[in-house]
Amino acid sequence: MGENKEPVTPGDPTVDMVDEKQEVSQPEERQLAVELRVVECMGPWFMRYIQEKDAEFHHCEVEEVQAEECVIENDDTYLKSLDPKLWKNQDHYAVLGLQKYRHRAPDALIRKAYKQKVLQHHPDKRCSTGKIDISNDYFTCITKAWEILGTKEKRRAFDSVDPEFDNTIPYDNENVRKNFYDVFGDIFERNARWSEKKMVPKLGGPDATKQEVDNFYNFWYSFESWREFSYWDSEAKESGQDRDERKWIEKQNKADRAKKKKDEMSRIRRLVDLAYSMDPRIVQFKIEEKERKLAAKKAKQEAAREKAEELKRAEREAEERLRLEKEKEEAEERAKAEALKAERDAEKRIVKKERKKIRDICKANQHFISNENDLVHHMTVLEKALTIYGKTQLIELTKSLETKGKNGFMEMMTAIEQLSEKERRQDEGFINKQNSAQSNDSKGGSSVWSKEDVQILIRAVNLFPAGTVQRWEAVTNFINQHNNGLPEPRIIRNKKEVLAKVKELQNTSSDLLKETINKNAYDSFEKEKKASLNVTSEASERVENNVSVAPWTSEEQKLLEQALKTYPSGTSERWDKVAECVKSRSKKECMLRCKELAEIVKAKKAAQASKTGGSC
Repeated sequence: MGENKEPVTPGDPTVDMVDEKQEVSQPEERQLAVELRVVECMGPWFMRYIQEKDAEFHHCEVEEVQAEECVIENDDTYLKSLDPKLWKNQDHYAVLGLQKYRHRAPDALIRKAYKQKVLQHHPDKRCSTGKIDISNDYFTCITKAWEILGTKEKRRAFDSVDPEFDNTIPYDNENVRKNFYDVFGDIFERNARWSEKKMVPKLGGPDATKQEVDNFYNFWYSFESWREFSYWDSEAKESGQDRDERKWIEKQNKADRAKKKKDEMSRIRRLVDLAYSMDPRIVQFKIEEKERKLAAKKAKQEAAREKAEELKRAEREAEERLRLEKEKEEAEERAKAEALKAERDAEKRIVKKERKKIRDICKANQHFISNENDLVHHMTVLEKALTIYGKTQLIELTKSLETKGKNGFMEMMTAIEQLSEKERRQDEGFINKQNSAQSNDSKGGSSVWSKEDVQILIRAVNLFPAGTVQRWEAVTNFINQHNNGLPEPRIIRNKKEVLAKVKELQNTSSDLLKETINKNAYDSFEKEKKASLNVTSEASERVENNVSVAPWTSEEQKLLEQALKTYPSGTSERWDKVAECVKSRSKKECMLRCKELAEIVKAKKAAQASKTGGSC
């Protein structure tokens, strides 16, 4: 084995391991020596592969003809018509009689043709015809033809500008389009001889695949030509007198060659562009590509539409599910509300029945009085008990009155008076705390404003709005007139104190103040009523557990006024019907609101009467 042999990669089909030698470099190591052997590819499948490759490509190598089979032509007329001074314009192949073979003629044939022409046309052979001027004789053209074609570089330069080569490009017309493959197939095959690469793809036919067509045009758009134009140099480099002149001549020649080379590449590019624009396969491929893109776009739009529909469907399902859940919840709430309403109605009926029964029992027993002076007190306590007690307590009271009689009534009165006393003490404690806070915050020793005083002040301010003549005098008179029923000591207010308190109230939250006043509006009213009836001071304010403390809205006020007009005084169960009209208020709330409005109207009339009397 030689030292330059390289190890073979396992599985390489071009070599075969044939000789194995065991060489021991170390006691426990063995090495395999191999010999490279070239394997020649052959067989039907390899031949088929080669044939398919040949069918797809042009072979740019010159297919030379056999010199023994060639016939050298003799055209003496053409030779005698040549001018030795214009040797560059002559067809050197025609001069040697090789016009049919041209660039395919082998060197041996050119040499043979030159020798034959020399034997036929040498001046020594033609001396018998007369004197011959060697400098102007056509034999010089034969010598030049041999000089050009006999030298490889010069022959290549002449072949590059072969006068018989067709450089034309067809025009875009109907005939060319109709015979596209024949016309352009010949043109590309003819121009393939200039390719630097030996394997040039063929134009193909209408059945060519897109890959084959793309390969063909990619090759020609990046075409590399070996064609050069030194044959047409305007002046030979050797004709220069010195080195600078020769350099200048070479520079000019290079510039001319570059220009001609650029024109040649432009010609090839125009040819390829024209073929590409007229190729029916390209047109078909573009149509197919457009259809493919359109189909892909439609598929994408369809997918987007389906996705949008799926989202809408999911949204509809979610909305439907939420709607059903909401309807179910509403149905459950409605059922609960109806059940609660039915329960309340049943309870109201029972309460109403029990109240009527209790009133009948008390009425039948003269309210269990010992003398006539106790009648009002017993009636007041009874009404308060009927207002405070719920269903269970009313039933127990009925049983107590039926079984115990007067003793049951007296037990009820004791319980109500204890409850009133407890509430009175709680209210007194609250008022004392409030008065203490107000006394700490008051300035200059002014009198303390109680809860009832503040309520009367607010009522007066609402009765006499801004713009009223002598407004604050009227407000002061109203307060002094309506504090008669308040606990002692009675305080007479002046205009200055009223203005100071109004300013103080303006700095506080009016909503909170109104809410506090509304909560205790009925209590104040009950106190005034008790004072007018000479009720003992032990009777505390009336407690209404079922009365809402929320202020009346304008809508509720309108409904109440309309219900009072619809059901005038004397109507059977008037207040039950009024309460049904004002859904958000109970019967007791409607009664209290009506009494409060009547009191306000009464106070207005009194204020106006006072004002009129003062002016007189």
